[in-house]
Amino acid sequence: MGGVVALDFTQYPIPTQAFIDGKYVDCKDPTKHELRSSVNDEVLTSGSSPAWEAMLYPSVGFRDLQWATAEDVDTAVAAAEKGFAAWRSVPNTQKRDIMVKFASLIRENASQITWLEAVLVGKDPMLGRFGINEVAELFTFYGNLIHQFHGQVQTPHDDGTLEYVIRQPFGVVAGITPFNEPLLTFAMKVAPAVAAGNAIALKASEQNPLSTLFLASLTKEAGFPDGVINIFTGGAEAGDALATHMKIRMISFTGSIQVGKLVQQAAARSNLKKVTLELGGKSPVIVFQDADLEKASQMSAAFLALNGQGCLLGTRMYVHEDVAQEMIARMKGIAEYMGASLGSDPLDPSTQTSPLFNHRQKDVVIKYIDEGKKEATLLTGGSAVGEKGCYVQPTIFINPSKSAKVLNEEVFGPVLTIVTFKDEQEALDMANDTEYGLAAYVHTKDLGRALRFTKNLEAGMVSVNSAMAYDRYRPFGGWKQSGQGYENGVAGLEDWSQTKSVLLSI
Repeated sequence: MGGVVALDFTQYPIPTQAFIDGKYVDCKDPTKHELRSSVNDEVLTSGSSPAWEAMLYPSVGFRDLQWATAEDVDTAVAAAEKGFAAWRSVPNTQKRDIMVKFASLIRENASQITWLEAVLVGKDPMLGRFGINEVAELFTFYGNLIHQFHGQVQTPHDDGTLEYVIRQPFGVVAGITPFNEPLLTFAMKVAPAVAAGNAIALKASEQNPLSTLFLASLTKEAGFPDGVINIFTGGAEAGDALATHMKIRMISFTGSIQVGKLVQQAAARSNLKKVTLELGGKSPVIVFQDADLEKASQMSAAFLALNGQGCLLGTRMYVHEDVAQEMIARMKGIAEYMGASLGSDPLDPSTQTSPLFNHRQKDVVIKYIDEGKKEATLLTGGSAVGEKGCYVQPTIFINPSKSAKVLNEEVFGPVLTIVTFKDEQEALDMANDTEYGLAAYVHTKDLGRALRFTKNLEAGMVSVNSAMAYDRYRPFGGWKQSGQGYENGVAGLEDWSQTKSVLLSI
């Protein structure tokens, strides 16, 4: 890692207000909140906003990040009620056109969106481009799916009655997005929610809200009626206000298991609103002795994407003992190669690595690594990098104890643990020995084994000889404590609607 990267924070305005009822508004709480760049620790939004800062950054605009209170959530819900009434009167063809136009506007503003994530959390350009394209594709996909979202009609009965089933929106719904992929999770919630006919109040991550707050302005330009999409950021008060609100009929949360349980409890205490949860993961990677080790190692390097901050990433690797030595050497080489580029400019198109996205997460990861050194053998990495920013070396542990936290708990950082196995049953037992069940990855050339093994894996998404468990066309959801409900695909659209059965007698 070279010197500390200098970033120009004046290239684009920094959005810090809530977007409610079609416009940016001030939140009720006068307290403001600070955001520091995970690249170099410089302040992007300041809670104090001294006069010298306004003089230094005259083109930035508002510098104080505002957090929504429960009162602001009430205002957003009231706006969504009006937005829902307006949205339901819009013809489906026009709804589709609005969603497709929104997708086009996202692409047109890609540079600004990329910049907002790069200067705050240091997201590397390749993943930044992927995320923006995927957000646009999700709105296009769901916009075009509106006309194909049909119910069912039963064959008329002999007594002259007719039964049919239709799917209808909930009305006002809510979403809460995480800090690691705020834009993608925004689209995975908002696109199917509005395609199903709902209006939504969404809380963006308090750690990484800027790009989401900017997208709010494009909803107006695309033609969404005021109040259909409302976006704000905030802490526990705003999240709890959404989960307990009596007028919200569904909420979708992406984040930790601990907070997910609180959301579900709050929903149960209030109006029993429907809850969709996309929670943590500790995804296994199983490498059999017949695997293409070159491909398997390259695919498994995905554990370093976003510097390990991804729920789908394969962070538990089980390798057959016959190929363990070679596979371990390959993974060590990849980790050290990627680690050498830490601290690169996130706005440089050639940059391939990211920091952890905030200091709180850096502290969590370092704690796990320090404990891992007592519970396993450190193969490579194991340290923070640089005096500023949130960089942590790609880290690999081998020979962990069965109870090692780095093996069993979601670290959410660039940490991989490798374990060897003797036979298929042992590998399956170890892979399934977890309360997580989000994704799993299998590497083998044996088609029969692939089919047999994937059937028995306890995970919502399985990928064979690939690192890509995510796809906008397939259901996205986990088993066990990794979540409930689905996003993406037709299943995602169904999740944001409710069923009505009708008996018609003439």
